[in-house]
Amino acid sequence: MASNDGAQTIILAVGTKKGLWLGTSTDRATYTFTGPHFLMLEIPSIGIDTRNGRTRILVGVRSEHWGPTVAHSDDLGATWTEPDDGAITFPPDTGAALERVWQIQPDSAGQPGVVWAGCQPISVWKSTDGGEHFELNRGLWNHPHRQEWGAGYGGAAAHTVLPSPSDPSTLHVAMSTGGVYRSTDGGESWMARNQGIGAKFMPGEQLEFGQCVHKIARDPVHAEVLYAQNHHGVYRSDDNADTWTSIADGLPTDFGFTMVAHPRRPGSAWVVPIMADSERIPPQGQLAVHRTDDGGASWKRLALGLAEPDYNVVLRDAAAVDTAEPVGMYFGTRGGSVYASADEGEHFAEVLARLPDVLCVRAAVLEL
Repeated sequence: MASNDGAQTIILAVGTKKGLWLGTSTDRATYTFTGPHFLMLEIPSIGIDTRNGRTRILVGVRSEHWGPTVAHSDDLGATWTEPDDGAITFPPDTGAALERVWQIQPDSAGQPGVVWAGCQPISVWKSTDGGEHFELNRGLWNHPHRQEWGAGYGGAAAHTVLPSPSDPSTLHVAMSTGGVYRSTDGGESWMARNQGIGAKFMPGEQLEFGQCVHKIARDPVHAEVLYAQNHHGVYRSDDNADTWTSIADGLPTDFGFTMVAHPRRPGSAWVVPIMADSERIPPQGQLAVHRTDDGGASWKRLALGLAEPDYNVVLRDAAAVDTAEPVGMYFGTRGGSVYASADEGEHFAEVLARLPDVLCVRAAVLEL
């Protein structure tokens, strides 16, 4: 993980509408990129698994002709492995076919072979062999609410899967549309957990489910604390998602797609506000990240080094952090720019430009 001079190597993975780029850096100022890998194929999801003494890059790949699958590389993209029969295949009795892999999430260090995937149609899958093969989670698939879950603007997405690092039996999932669901028995059963999350399209009503939650993230120290970016609304839960409270005050808009939590410091998270519903651009065309260090009581605008003006949106998985010190913060836009910060967002630099639409960004400290 460290070079001879003590410097860490960071890997930065960028998935786009037409391929994947992989970058490495020892100083988080200059990056060396390879790619495009999977040219002309959509890369809607990336997972970087640094457990088990190696770095495995897992990517959701979607071909208009061949369909979607999950491929992985253990050598920084020099070679790729893809199961002949597909990593994710719906059982015949479901009558369903895989449309897109929205999320790839390695579990905690205590579950070294477990990788989760969230997909379209809305479904959650579990792998016990490092992401080579996945099994459908029947508890969520057979949930009585499933027939009423709708598709968000981008499709019917199970876009967030959050395993708990402190309790392997607890798992949260968020979907558009449907909201937040929690399992406390390892995925055998699920309960909607949206109390306090609004649905602007149903004013005055508190829905049990059906909210269009865009992304959720877990606090690194207090596992029961979660953050949510909704389709209108930014929220925090202090009770494992039983209830949610608005933390949108201080933001220029409560709409956006991203929610990224600090990997070590409690109470810290990043969002990228977007105007809505008809505009879908950064406020006044001024792209900016906002960070809270007090659980959402206040927010700091971070835009030094970002292009002005910029009318491009940052999608829900197109933002990420690394685990270095200080933490690096990264994001990509639909205009094809990728920005990196080595100081938690205080300063940004553009490290890639003029890419196809950036769909997902992941960063990690490299295990060699």
